[in-house]
Amino acid sequence: MKFKSFILAAIALCATVASCQEPAQKVPAIDLANLDTEVSPGDDFYQYATAGWQKSHPLGAEFARFGTFDQLREDNVERINDLFASMSKLNPKSGSVEQKIVDLYKQGLDSLRLNTEGAEPLQKYIEQLSAISDKEAFARAIAAMHLNGGRVLFSTFVESDLMDSDSQILYLGQGGLGIGDRDYYLKSENAAIKEGYRSFLSKILGLAGVEEPDKVAANALAVEDYLALNSWTREQERDIAKQYNPMSSKQIFDAFPGFDFAAFFDEAGIPEQDKIIVSEPSFFEALSEYVASTDVEVLRDYLTAHLVRGGCGALSDDFYAAQFDFFSRQLSGIQEPKPRWKRAMAVPNGVLGEAVGQMYVKKYFPKKSKDQMLLLVKNLQKAWGEHIDALDWMGDSTKMRAHEKLDHFTVKIGYPDKWKDYSALQIDPALSYYENQRAASRWFVQDNLSKLGKPTDKTEWGMSPQTVNAYYNPSTNEICFP
Repeated sequence: MKFKSFILAAIALCATVASCQEPAQKVPAIDLANLDTEVSPGDDFYQYATAGWQKSHPLGAEFARFGTFDQLREDNVERINDLFASMSKLNPKSGSVEQKIVDLYKQGLDSLRLNTEGAEPLQKYIEQLSAISDKEAFARAIAAMHLNGGRVLFSTFVESDLMDSDSQILYLGQGGLGIGDRDYYLKSENAAIKEGYRSFLSKILGLAGVEEPDKVAANALAVEDYLALNSWTREQERDIAKQYNPMSSKQIFDAFPGFDFAAFFDEAGIPEQDKIIVSEPSFFEALSEYVASTDVEVLRDYLTAHLVRGGCGALSDDFYAAQFDFFSRQLSGIQEPKPRWKRAMAVPNGVLGEAVGQMYVKKYFPKKSKDQMLLLVKNLQKAWGEHIDALDWMGDSTKMRAHEKLDHFTVKIGYPDKWKDYSALQIDPALSYYENQRAASRWFVQDNLSKLGKPTDKTEWGMSPQTVNAYYNPSTNEICFP
């Protein structure tokens, strides 16, 4: 809990330091206007401490919640959008990160083109799925969708080996649920949400011109019901030891024969491995049995529904409206969609995160600010070391191990020392917004798969510099404050 509090405080401090180029303003340590002094803190401390702030910051219709961190994020959104708007007035060189950012940004703003194209960008991919006639073709289609960022049926990713953080290894994990959590499918109190999801799928399938959208949606939901029934609970997922199940490619082929993993790995370009971590073996056993016994048409309908669902944010307004009505309004209680400019800037900010971050820190976070924060954290590490030495309940050998971990603690502040290379990512303004987002997803997946079997790059960041957040990665013993 103390460590979590330290993280939260440091995020806020980083955000403050990030603004150090602006003229300093003296502000009180505690703003009394944020309080409600008519309420006794002993009766309702939350109301006492925050009611004033809540009154001066009414919840906007585009938010499900809003706090000080959300305010910091909104400030960043304004800053980043200003960068993009200024960049859009220039004529960036073809192939440059500026060109890629500007073209994605402009495409997101171009509602006329998006609404004119409608569902057309999806059609060739829908036709490809309609040609699936056997289980091998189904497995290859799963791989193709994974390569383009679609997390259908299960998940695949390359990450540091939990038992050897210096090496990177392939993980197979449960997945494939459109709503995300198994409880939405299995608990009776969520019946309205489940029906809303089915209705949403039927709506977007109809918009995409898929025949018999109600039937296709029902088949997709039947597959997801089965996946949910056999997915591990959140409590089970907390047991890291039970999730660490190394298997070779050959062992996977033998253990889960109902799904053609040989075809899947071949299509994905993943050579046979001596060690793959299967996170939830019972899920894959059930999946294998289900695929073997289920009609290809049902499996194909599941893929079609997920293909269309994955494109909603990059297609015409009617697709986005359907997605918003279910995922934002019904599921999260948000009353209004974000304005188009916010949705447009979020795409290049996510796709080219470190390139945007490089521009962001140049304007808002000078090197001296990074050095100040590194010194602050170094002093905190020193204090932690002294705290360890003073513990009377900890033995000498344990203290030695604690100091060893503290000494190898990696601190990442502000921005990476080595920036990500986006030169292989192609964004073509002649292509649709949907096609360019597919290209971006494909680049990210290939970038991840390229790490397989290589030493872990411990200089790599898991967040972009402009992100208002922080993380601790236990496998690499690092803490990051963007």
